[in-house]
Amino acid sequence: MTQLNNPLHGVKLEKLLTDLVEHYGWEELSHMVNINCFKKDPSIKSSLKFLRKTEWARTKVEGLWLDMQ
Repeated sequence: MTQLNNPLHGVKLEKLLTDLVEHYGWEELSHMVNINCFKKDPSIKSSLKFLRKTEWARTKVEGLWLDMQ
């Protein structure tokens, strides 16, 4: 199965999240995606753990990253 038309193919969640934090910052990101791991003591590690378990939040973050590109 080829993923030529999938712009997220080959992009790791950690890279995606790091790009978003560098661009928007945690505070702005927490307004865009209303999840506690972006609001209270945010870190890449805790956010990755949450996003890997929570499909709706991951989808929203992926969409933000695509919009930013």
